[in-house]
Amino acid sequence: MQNVVGRYEIAAQEDRSAPRTKLSIPAQFRQSGGRAFQTVVHDLSLSGFSCTAVSRVHPGTVCWLTLPGLESLQAEVIWWEDNMAGCAFSSLLSPIVHDNILARYRGDGTVGR
Repeated sequence: MQNVVGRYEIAAQEDRSAPRTKLSIPAQFRQSGGRAFQTVVHDLSLSGFSCTAVSRVHPGTVCWLTLPGLESLQAEVIWWEDNMAGCAFSSLLSPIVHDNILARYRGDGTVGR
């Protein structure tokens, strides 16, 4: 796992300059071993996202994000502050999937035309 994390950290550093798009997407968030709960994704990039998390989520926790119409995406919690969690995807999000999400959702969480 450490080798995988090291590769991800290098790739994520390269993609940190990728724009984080502000969004409002209703989704489901589940911590490893926990129950899924409704959340709102507030920003999204190729390497991660931030979402509402009313209960404390500890950094290092493995989690899954389920966006409408997509399979669950595995991630790791990087930070939690003021009921918001910042997470890094375990595998970088495909640019095609990322662009489709951006095309589908506007900033208010409604589906675009």
